[in-house]
Amino acid sequence: MIKRYKNQRSLRHRRVRSKISGKAESPRISVFRSNKFITAQVVDDVLGVTLLHVNEKDLEGVEKLTKTQKATKLGEKLAKDLLEKNIKKVVFDRGGYKYHGRVEAVAVGARSGGLEF
Repeated sequence: MIKRYKNQRSLRHRRVRSKISGKAESPRISVFRSNKFITAQVVDDVLGVTLLHVNEKDLEGVEKLTKTQKATKLGEKLAKDLLEKNIKKVVFDRGGYKYHGRVEAVAVGARSGGLEF
């Protein structure tokens, strides 16, 4: 049994932010996955601002799709919105989640939408 203290984070989220950083020319795509929904936001870490935020609830016509298919559509919408802002190169931050399932589907959708990472 692992003993956890009050301010100790889980081992899944340990030391991710020190390795991945977004800049103005290549911002960071941060993915959050809950049991029901998936969310992605594009962050410029130098300025400390969120450039874009997309949520699965914002998508239209995806009520009958599976969670993984919705995540792929979310990645495509994210790529479309970023290309409108003239951002083509990004850094992908999986947020401590395994690169598998819905997190991978967001990345695949973003790549198929035209983003490079």
